[in-house]
Amino acid sequence: MNRKDFVATLGLGSSAIWATGCGSSRQSKDELPVFDSNAPSRFWAFVRKSYSLTPDRVYLNCGGLGPAPKIVTDAVAEKSAELQRISETGHALMDVAREVVARYLGIGLDSICFTRNATESNSIIAAGLDLKRGDEVIFESHAHPGGSLPWLSRSKHDGIRVKVFEPDPHSQEGNLNRIESLITPRTRVIQVSHITAPTGILMDVKAIARLARSKGIWFHIDGAQSAGMIPINLSEIGCDSYATSGHKWMGGPRGTGILCIDPERVDEVDATHVGGHSSASYTLPDNIVFLPGARRYEYGTRNTELVEGLRVAVDFQTRIGVERIEAYGSSLVDQLYQELEAIDSISVLTPSDPNMRRSIITFKSSKVSFDPFNNALSRDYKLRCRRVTEQGLNAVRVSPHIYNSPEECARVVEAVKEIVSRA
Repeated sequence: MNRKDFVATLGLGSSAIWATGCGSSRQSKDELPVFDSNAPSRFWAFVRKSYSLTPDRVYLNCGGLGPAPKIVTDAVAEKSAELQRISETGHALMDVAREVVARYLGIGLDSICFTRNATESNSIIAAGLDLKRGDEVIFESHAHPGGSLPWLSRSKHDGIRVKVFEPDPHSQEGNLNRIESLITPRTRVIQVSHITAPTGILMDVKAIARLARSKGIWFHIDGAQSAGMIPINLSEIGCDSYATSGHKWMGGPRGTGILCIDPERVDEVDATHVGGHSSASYTLPDNIVFLPGARRYEYGTRNTELVEGLRVAVDFQTRIGVERIEAYGSSLVDQLYQELEAIDSISVLTPSDPNMRRSIITFKSSKVSFDPFNNALSRDYKLRCRRVTEQGLNAVRVSPHIYNSPEECARVVEAVKEIVSRA
């Protein structure tokens, strides 16, 4: 099924929602209500009830750790108990999940490797590419430590040169120009965060992919903040590799991640960690034939019940509709942006252009330091946000998702108003 056909099955142009269930035994109880665009609150309230989040606080830190819906945690527990009863690995579950994830990300089966998180996925690329002393890698200064530290390790051990650019919050073309200005004949890799973690800047990854391809440079995307927040079609983007975590916006279990590599370039990424399930064949003492595609990096026995949980999480989001998820998250941040920007002493660091932002908004106050501000939100108003200390931004980040509501975003605004009024 191609991407166009797959999206068509979502029924996003009508009131119907594609519902596959995750098994005949649970399909009826997990059926989503019909989405009514004239009264969407009923639908989103049902989605909220799919989570076991405590009602004692409002959780607004999906950019750090996304909760898994009950359908996912139940699936993990049930599959774990089943595999323990029969004492089997359940390794075949990974190929079932691979088909679901391939459709979700718009890419072929051989491109997908299951990892533990985006950091591990980024590390496989950073460690596996053949780079020599003096070769250059470019990424933005807002890169998450899970995206930057693997390259700093290569710099320390192998002498590659790291070059960073400050992301432009005002222009996607500006980010492209900043990358291009750093390229030299020694540039071997460009990496960007699809959506930056500190302030939620959406990068034009298609344009960056074209630039990298025109110069023969490997292009890697850290997608920890994009998969599950926005629709992803890697075949259309044209990157060489893409990393993401299952435990953020996708709503999968902790300890799940995905690495996608263009199958035509997978042999350029050395498999530095190998074992059972890495090889198609081997003979002692000196011959190994790797499996084709990215699954060669899935070495050894895996916690396959977690991968099963990730499959269920992807199915759940697909039934909601990935375009609908994107639109809902954007609407929450649009609401927050308009109201926070109007408060005296508040500066919003997230782009003002809606085309450059989605479900993350970061702000700071000239009256109250970020640390006591975030503490007050948590202690006095039961709003779980996140401090942003990266690059001295010293701000507060709010990252709402499908389990949040406009009313909860209004609570954030009222809390901010009260905190600055007391300063």
